[in-house]
Amino acid sequence: MYRPKNKSYCILNKQYTKEEYESLIPRIKEHMMTMPYIDQKGRVYKYGEFFPPELSPFAYNETIAQEYFPLTKEEALNQGYRWKDPETKEYQITMKPESLPDHIDTIRDEILKETIGCLHGGTCLHQCTTAFRIIPEELQFYRRMHLPLPRLCPNCRHYERLCQRNPLRLWRRKCMCDKNTHGHEGTCPHTFETSYAPERPELVYCEECYQREVV
Repeated sequence: MYRPKNKSYCILNKQYTKEEYESLIPRIKEHMMTMPYIDQKGRVYKYGEFFPPELSPFAYNETIAQEYFPLTKEEALNQGYRWKDPETKEYQITMKPESLPDHIDTIRDEILKETIGCLHGGTCLHQCTTAFRIIPEELQFYRRMHLPLPRLCPNCRHYERLCQRNPLRLWRRKCMCDKNTHGHEGTCPHTFETSYAPERPELVYCEECYQREVV
């Protein structure tokens, strides 16, 4: 049961005596086991299980779950999650992303007045805003670092960066080291779990071979 900070014997943020608490808890557990919550999909939730997703105050695509385990609207709804459709905004796009110059040295301050269309155009699952603007501090940073202007809105840029991270999944793989100088003959026999999928091109070493290779 939820317990406020520095408090004891609380149920749903309500304070009880030790005797009342110890009497109520078994009754609450029994009630939750004999009369569990059943969601719209017919799934049963008894004591000790996480809250049903349909009770969440947030839609699936509003949470960080969409970043790690992306779902389409249909997939989310079929699994019992809520989905928030983006608000329709009528941006007056004044510059298409394809029209942006490739070199930052050719960008003038007038770019700050432009409403630039996102290259995805709202067709992705990245909560695309379809358009964006460049702020002065941002332009200064691009000039200082000699970076080209982005073609994607901030949301799409964020999701594109996330795509470069390894997935939250582990594969059982064998060390790919075949150097006899690493304390073994032939291919290393060690196996381990890694977030690098078998079909990826990188060489994957066990910790021992990796240390011998780079240290």
